[in-house]
Amino acid sequence: MAKNTQPILKRCKTLGISPAVLGYSKETKRNPKQSRRKQSEYGMQLTEKQKVKFIYGVLEKQFRKYYEKAEKKQGITGEILLQELERRLDNTVYRMGFANTRREARQLVSHAHFTVNGKRVNIASYQVKLGDVVAVCEKSRTSTKFKTLLEENGKKACPKWIEKANDSFEGKIVAMPARDDIDYEVAEHLIVELYSK
Repeated sequence: MAKNTQPILKRCKTLGISPAVLGYSKETKRNPKQSRRKQSEYGMQLTEKQKVKFIYGVLEKQFRKYYEKAEKKQGITGEILLQELERRLDNTVYRMGFANTRREARQLVSHAHFTVNGKRVNIASYQVKLGDVVAVCEKSRTSTKFKTLLEENGKKACPKWIEKANDSFEGKIVAMPARDDIDYEVAEHLIVELYSK
């Protein structure tokens, strides 16, 4: 399995993302004297694609499949692409507050700490559907890791498409993620332009 080993803060600085988007509290400092050449149209499109890939932790082959899937559906391709990425199980777990970062969420999912509708799922790219109930396994609920996470993130607000009670080990998907649920700046039309060449 391919693995992304890039330094997170350095990559955030390059792509112009706040580390808070990824769940990290440390901020990167921009050098005001550092002058960058004007980016070409292709450069801007590529940067947007790399930014979204980096945030969700997907590699090129998988990202391309998400794009092709979004292109086949009716609607705005860029928004559908972001919706598909938001519906990943690792992202859903992160959004519910069961992990501090998406990387941590992916690891917890791959170690089978979560169930979807009562069945254990250990695939990070699993797509949650409307009405699915994502919960921490009974066995994992007693671990200090999840107790700590619940104390830290228990009162954290979930996006509108997830219904989760405070201090609860489970959440329900009540709607599909909308464009305004995306909490970082992205120009998805540039990604569509890049792939449609």
